Amino acid sequence: MSDDPRTGRPCRRAVLAGSGAVGVTALLAGCQTYGAASAPAPAAPPPAAGGAPGDASAPADGETAALARVADVPVGGGRILADQGIVLTQPAAGTIKAFSARCTHQGCTVTSVDDGTIVCACHNSVFDIADGSVRGGPAKQPLPETPVAVDGDTIRLA
Repeated sequence: MSDDPRTGRPCRRAVLAGSGAVGVTALLAGCQTYGAASAPAPAAPPPAAGGAPGDASAPADGETAALARVADVPVGGGRILADQGIVLTQPAAGTIKAFSARCTHQGCTVTSVDDGTIVCACHNSVFDIADGSVRGGPAKQPLPETPVAVDGDTIRLA
Protein backbone atom coordinates (compact mmCIF):
# COMPACT_ATOMS: atom_id res chain seq x y z
CA MET A 1 0.00 0.00 0.00
CA SER A 2 1.36 3.30 -0.94
CA ASP A 3 0.83 6.99 -0.57
CA ASP A 4 -2.03 8.72 -2.33
CA PRO A 5 -0.47 10.06 -5.59
CA ARG A 6 -2.62 13.21 -5.45
CA THR A 7 -1.74 14.28 -1.92
CA GLY A 8 1.49 12.46 -1.16
CA ARG A 9 0.03 11.29 2.11
CA PRO A 10 -0.61 7.68 3.05
CA CYS A 11 -3.87 6.33 1.68
CA ARG A 12 -6.64 5.36 4.05
CA ARG A 13 -5.96 1.63 3.58
CA ALA A 14 -2.31 2.05 4.53
CA VAL A 15 -3.28 3.95 7.68
CA LEU A 16 -5.89 1.37 8.67
CA ALA A 17 -3.54 -1.53 7.97
CA GLY A 18 -0.81 0.16 9.98
CA SER A 19 -3.11 0.93 12.90
CA GLY A 20 -4.31 -2.68 12.84
CA ALA A 21 -0.72 -3.87 13.16
CA VAL A 22 -0.17 -1.42 16.02
CA GLY A 23 -3.32 -2.69 17.74
CA VAL A 24 -2.24 -6.33 17.41
CA THR A 25 1.23 -5.43 18.68
CA ALA A 26 -0.28 -3.64 21.68
CA LEU A 27 -2.57 -6.58 22.35
CA LEU A 28 0.31 -9.04 22.24
CA ALA A 29 2.46 -6.81 24.41
CA GLY A 30 -0.27 -6.92 27.03
CA CYS A 31 0.10 -10.70 27.10
CA GLN A 32 3.86 -10.58 27.56
CA THR A 33 5.25 -11.66 30.91
CA TYR A 34 8.22 -10.04 32.55
CA GLY A 35 10.89 -11.83 34.51
CA ALA A 36 11.09 -15.51 35.24
CA ALA A 37 7.89 -17.21 36.17
CA SER A 38 8.05 -18.55 39.66
CA ALA A 39 6.26 -21.68 40.71
CA PRO A 40 3.70 -21.19 43.46
CA ALA A 41 4.80 -22.31 46.88
CA PRO A 42 3.66 -25.86 47.57
CA ALA A 43 0.62 -26.09 49.77
CA ALA A 44 1.14 -27.57 53.18
CA PRO A 45 -0.42 -31.00 53.47
CA PRO A 46 -3.64 -31.04 55.43
CA PRO A 47 -3.21 -32.02 59.06
CA ALA A 48 -4.21 -35.50 60.03
CA ALA A 49 -7.83 -35.75 61.08
CA GLY A 50 -8.31 -34.49 64.59
CA GLY A 51 -4.91 -32.92 64.99
CA ALA A 52 -2.11 -30.73 63.78
CA PRO A 53 1.13 -31.94 62.20
CA GLY A 54 3.53 -33.28 64.78
CA ASP A 55 0.94 -34.52 67.27
CA ALA A 56 0.05 -38.13 68.02
CA SER A 57 -2.31 -38.37 65.03
CA ALA A 58 0.42 -37.43 62.52
CA PRO A 59 1.70 -40.45 60.57
CA ALA A 60 4.87 -42.18 61.68
CA ASP A 61 7.48 -43.16 59.10
CA GLY A 62 5.98 -45.61 56.63
CA GLU A 63 2.38 -44.87 57.62
CA THR A 64 -0.15 -43.02 55.54
CA ALA A 65 -1.87 -39.94 56.92
CA ALA A 66 -5.07 -40.45 58.85
CA LEU A 67 -8.20 -39.83 56.78
CA ALA A 68 -10.58 -39.62 59.71
CA ARG A 69 -11.50 -41.24 62.99
CA VAL A 70 -14.12 -43.99 63.12
CA ALA A 71 -16.22 -41.74 65.37
CA ASP A 72 -16.29 -39.11 62.56
CA VAL A 73 -18.19 -41.51 60.26
CA PRO A 74 -21.81 -41.99 61.36
CA VAL A 75 -23.18 -45.53 61.52
CA GLY A 76 -25.57 -46.00 58.60
CA GLY A 77 -24.04 -42.95 56.90
CA GLY A 78 -20.76 -41.56 55.79
CA ARG A 79 -18.44 -38.66 55.25
CA ILE A 80 -17.20 -37.18 51.98
CA LEU A 81 -13.51 -36.24 51.88
CA ALA A 82 -13.62 -34.21 48.66
CA ASP A 83 -9.96 -33.12 48.86
CA GLN A 84 -8.87 -36.76 48.93
CA GLY A 85 -11.56 -37.90 46.47
CA ILE A 86 -12.90 -40.46 48.94
CA VAL A 87 -16.24 -41.25 50.59
CA LEU A 88 -15.97 -43.07 53.90
CA THR A 89 -19.03 -45.02 55.04
CA GLN A 90 -20.00 -47.11 58.06
CA PRO A 91 -22.86 -49.34 56.91
CA ALA A 92 -22.83 -51.20 60.26
CA ALA A 93 -21.13 -50.35 63.54
CA GLY A 94 -17.40 -51.03 63.19
CA THR A 95 -17.51 -51.70 59.43
CA ILE A 96 -15.68 -48.98 57.52
CA LYS A 97 -15.83 -48.85 53.73
CA ALA A 98 -14.33 -46.34 51.33
CA PHE A 99 -15.19 -45.50 47.74
CA SER A 100 -14.15 -43.03 45.09
CA ALA A 101 -16.03 -39.74 45.54
CA ARG A 102 -16.16 -39.38 41.76
CA CYS A 103 -19.54 -40.35 40.31
CA THR A 104 -19.28 -42.99 37.60
CA HIS A 105 -21.91 -41.23 35.50
CA GLN A 106 -20.09 -38.04 34.48
CA GLY A 107 -17.37 -37.57 37.06
CA CYS A 108 -18.97 -35.08 39.47
CA THR A 109 -17.95 -35.31 43.10
CA VAL A 110 -20.71 -36.93 45.12
CA THR A 111 -22.53 -34.48 47.32
CA SER A 112 -24.09 -36.26 50.29
CA VAL A 113 -24.50 -39.48 52.23
CA ASP A 114 -28.13 -39.94 53.31
CA ASP A 115 -30.34 -42.86 54.38
CA GLY A 116 -27.80 -45.57 53.54
CA THR A 117 -26.93 -44.07 50.16
CA ILE A 118 -24.24 -41.94 48.57
CA VAL A 119 -25.86 -39.27 46.40
CA CYS A 120 -24.49 -37.38 43.41
CA ALA A 121 -26.67 -34.31 42.96
CA CYS A 122 -25.32 -33.53 39.47
CA HIS A 123 -27.73 -36.01 37.86
CA ASN A 124 -29.21 -37.79 40.90
CA SER A 125 -27.21 -40.99 40.79
CA VAL A 126 -27.52 -42.95 44.04
CA PHE A 127 -25.09 -45.58 45.36
CA ASP A 128 -25.24 -48.06 48.27
CA ILE A 129 -22.98 -47.24 51.26
CA ALA A 130 -22.12 -50.94 51.83
CA ASP A 131 -20.74 -51.84 48.42
CA GLY A 132 -20.93 -48.76 46.15
CA SER A 133 -23.47 -50.43 43.87
CA VAL A 134 -25.89 -48.31 41.86
CA ARG A 135 -29.30 -47.91 43.48
CA GLY A 136 -30.71 -45.39 41.03
CA GLY A 137 -30.10 -42.61 38.56
CA PRO A 138 -28.23 -42.57 35.30
CA ALA A 139 -24.97 -44.11 36.62
CA LYS A 140 -24.49 -47.67 35.35
CA GLN A 141 -21.24 -48.56 37.18
CA PRO A 142 -20.70 -48.82 40.95
CA LEU A 143 -18.35 -46.48 42.78
CA PRO A 144 -14.89 -48.06 42.84
CA GLU A 145 -13.84 -49.22 46.30
CA THR A 146 -10.78 -47.58 47.89
CA PRO A 147 -8.81 -49.81 50.24
CA VAL A 148 -8.60 -48.45 53.80
CA ALA A 149 -7.38 -49.85 57.09
CA VAL A 150 -8.64 -49.13 60.58
CA ASP A 151 -5.93 -48.82 63.23
CA GLY A 152 -7.66 -48.39 66.57
CA ASP A 153 -9.94 -45.40 65.95
CA THR A 154 -7.94 -44.11 62.96
CA ILE A 155 -8.88 -44.73 59.32
CA ARG A 156 -5.98 -44.69 56.85
CA LEU A 157 -5.47 -45.58 53.21
CA ALA A 158 -4.36 -49.22 52.99
